[in-house]
Amino acid sequence: MIKFNLETAEIFVPDGLPAKEALARTTHVAIGAHQDDIEIMACHVILKCFQRDDKWFCGVVVTDGGGSPRDGAYKDYDDEAMRAVRRKEQKKAAVVGEYAAQVLLDYPSSDVKDRANEFLVKDIELLLRVAQPDVVYTHNLADKHDTHVAVALRVIEALRSLPADERPRCLYGCEAWRGLDWLADADKAAFDCSARENLQAALLGVFDSQICGGKRYDLATLGRRRANATYHASHSADSATGMTFAMNLTPLIQDPARNIQTYVQQFIDRFARDVAERLARLQ
Repeated sequence: MIKFNLETAEIFVPDGLPAKEALARTTHVAIGAHQDDIEIMACHVILKCFQRDDKWFCGVVVTDGGGSPRDGAYKDYDDEAMRAVRRKEQKKAAVVGEYAAQVLLDYPSSDVKDRANEFLVKDIELLLRVAQPDVVYTHNLADKHDTHVAVALRVIEALRSLPADERPRCLYGCEAWRGLDWLADADKAAFDCSARENLQAALLGVFDSQICGGKRYDLATLGRRRANATYHASHSADSATGMTFAMNLTPLIQDPARNIQTYVQQFIDRFARDVAERLARLQ
């Protein structure tokens, strides 16, 4: 039995397999802060694993959804009602995307941002020990949403606590509340999201509380993917109709002593140099 810190945490398995077996078949894990984050930032790997027997996607949502903005049909919902709605929506997405499992850790955002709270890190570590994924995706460290960045930091901490031979091969920080088109091209991890646009729309569309609540994440996310694909290369025809970008965070788990802030600053410095050098060359 897998026991997380909170009694309200849940492992939902769309095809009914026992939770431990469902996690054990996992090859790719995405760990996001909120319901719909993983569908926004890890679309390419959901598509990669869809209807495959040799690749399985597991989604992990860290927060409880109680603090979600609400309007329209949901404007009178209290936090508990929103928690229930958002949990239901996330399970719908897991069914649509045929996930190996959907984990709902159910933490309030304040706990996630509390650096002294060790329970979340231990939960993520437990999950990763059972799943042993080949690749992990989370938020990028230059995101502008505090809870997103906090989740990414907790994921890195959990991964660093694992023995070296139990860590995933790769860790990527994906775009959500800040796009990553600003990264220097050599620093971009670019993922093709051209396939199954109908499935992509369906995965985003199940989050009715957000869309009807005043945030058109469905249109914005699909638009960003299309824009990324078109603007990725200036001197060649489009090679994809949809694309997402990520920051490669793998060195941070390969070398646990590596300073996180210094590592991220290097991406920013390379971007600044690229701009400065172009201006100097053309001015």
